[in-house]
Amino acid sequence: MPWSVVNDADGLPRVILTEPGGSSAEVLLYGGQVVSWKNNRREELLYISSKAVLKPPKAIRGGIPICFPQFANFGCLEQHGFARNRMWRLDSSPFPLPPATNQSTVDLILKSTEEDLKTWPRRFELRLRISLSPGKLTIIPRVRNTDRKPFSFTFSLRNYFSVSDISEVRVEGLETLDYLDNLMRRERFTEQADAITFDGEVDRVYLNTPSKINVIDHEKKRTLVLRKEGMPDAVVWNPWAKKAKAIPDFGDDDYTRMLCVDSAVVEMPIVLKPYEEWKGQQELSTVSSSYCSGQLDPRRVLYG
Repeated sequence: MPWSVVNDADGLPRVILTEPGGSSAEVLLYGGQVVSWKNNRREELLYISSKAVLKPPKAIRGGIPICFPQFANFGCLEQHGFARNRMWRLDSSPFPLPPATNQSTVDLILKSTEEDLKTWPRRFELRLRISLSPGKLTIIPRVRNTDRKPFSFTFSLRNYFSVSDISEVRVEGLETLDYLDNLMRRERFTEQADAITFDGEVDRVYLNTPSKINVIDHEKKRTLVLRKEGMPDAVVWNPWAKKAKAIPDFGDDDYTRMLCVDSAVVEMPIVLKPYEEWKGQQELSTVSSSYCSGQLDPRRVLYG
């Protein structure tokens, strides 16, 4: 399926993906970042901060930033690494496409620069395949070591989901799992609740998570389904009121309508020998939901 490239008012290239069912996605070459994903009813499924700055050198608050080669401050580099602050380019030699119908796909690539090598002296190629199909957005990241020595990295697809009201949202699939609480100096705890709900700031790295996580929005009667491979951890983040006001590019009340649930590699960094490659995959989809006593009722789920 075709895609198009347009330039923003600031001159930044933006890739527009569409498919016959009516859904769309938009990807900035700056950061290789998905900044919009709309369903066939033109409802925006991703959150972008009301104060986001959509131009260099600032990282863009919202959408799906690429955190590489470091997640958060789990290392000595800048917060979340530098991939989200670089200009990517269209990949002229992507890996072969699997057979697909009604799918719109773009391939991007980021290579190490001499400037990057000053702060992170490892040569790499980071490829990103972004595919839009009816009801689904799929992202396949690949990291290749093009250096002569091994290196390690952490990684995250930081999904900023748009929600109706954070107090009406629950996350299912992470119950009974261990997590690192970033609000408690990364102390390790075990999740006791049958689902994660929100009445204050949350910043946790859940470990060894399942391949499927559900973000249930009661008010919208919609469930965002996250499926992932190669990224064993999941990060859940909402800054809540006090911290939201302290973040310069975050609207004071934006915390009420967003939630981050990341596909991530945090606790056990990926180690690549020279010319080895790592691959992950994330698939986002939506399910229209009806509820019985606050729970997802499988007898009345409509797949869309």
